[in-house]
Amino acid sequence: MSVAVSPPSTRSPRGPSATPSESLSRAINAAVADLNGVREEIAKVLVGQPQLVDALLIGLLTNGHVLLEGVPGLAKTTAVKALAASMHAKFHRVQFTPDLLPADLIGNLIYNPQRGEYSTKLGPLFANIVLADEINRAPAKVQSALLEAMQEHQVTIGETTYRLPEPFLVLATENPVDQEGTYPLPEAQVDRFMLKVVVDYPSAEEEKVILRRMARSHPKTELESVIDSEQVLRWRDLVDEVYLDEKVEDYIVRLVVATRSVAQHVPELDGMVRFGASPRATINLALAAKAHALLQGRHFVTPQDVKTMARPVLRHRIITTFEAEAEEVSAESIVESLLAKLPVP
Repeated sequence: MSVAVSPPSTRSPRGPSATPSESLSRAINAAVADLNGVREEIAKVLVGQPQLVDALLIGLLTNGHVLLEGVPGLAKTTAVKALAASMHAKFHRVQFTPDLLPADLIGNLIYNPQRGEYSTKLGPLFANIVLADEINRAPAKVQSALLEAMQEHQVTIGETTYRLPEPFLVLATENPVDQEGTYPLPEAQVDRFMLKVVVDYPSAEEEKVILRRMARSHPKTELESVIDSEQVLRWRDLVDEVYLDEKVEDYIVRLVVATRSVAQHVPELDGMVRFGASPRATINLALAAKAHALLQGRHFVTPQDVKTMARPVLRHRIITTFEAEAEEVSAESIVESLLAKLPVP
């Protein structure tokens, strides 16, 4: 549902306007057309999963990392590789294993005995898109090595800091934590992901299409690169131009703050939340809502954009209690309850 919103009188005249200029409208239409071209390329190897594709595109548009969770065989890796193949960009895949070392990600100093000096070998993080495959199969020390890269877009090797290329995006896949051979991701690491997408099974009709397309010894997987890094950087500037009304801003803030005092809004959930979402969630929810509006071809954010993006932005940022686990109350259900209770502008 699209709801037109009026501009507040306190909005700075230099900020994004509720009335788009002709050039902004043209730029949004051109971006949507190009992004639909990316969708078409991904659809050559990925059947269905529109929410997954949208999440990957929103991460691309907002400079936000994306975590994909699901059991093996749901095409999580395929989706990320398809996105990378549709871009003229550098792509690296890292298979996370229990014996992976931090240096295997960021790089290392190598001593040359003939010259008597060290040289730097940069790791696979130096790419535009990095696929951290099965990220929860590596121990905490490896996860911590990603923090600086994901937050600051730089890594430190020895005494030297190296900037990562732009755009830089970590797209990680993980199996549910109750699967054999996995580790729970540290909260600080999980919070660095803008979105967490829970990938579900395809429908019976979609699975039949998958069978017909992929049940062969050499399935066709060649994709065409239809966008480049410069376009992505321009689109990120375009996301900043999407109008966010003050009433919608208040709705975002109220929703995030409500995760810290759930019992005030949903009394039956009293004692179910240890920690709510941080201000980083507020920032990410606003950015994700803007990007979602852009994907729909709009220059303004509606409350429905916020509600759509609240689930992937908040589900991994709410830490539940042992009581919630015993009662089988998940962070997902808490977000759903808050969305149902809070008034929509």
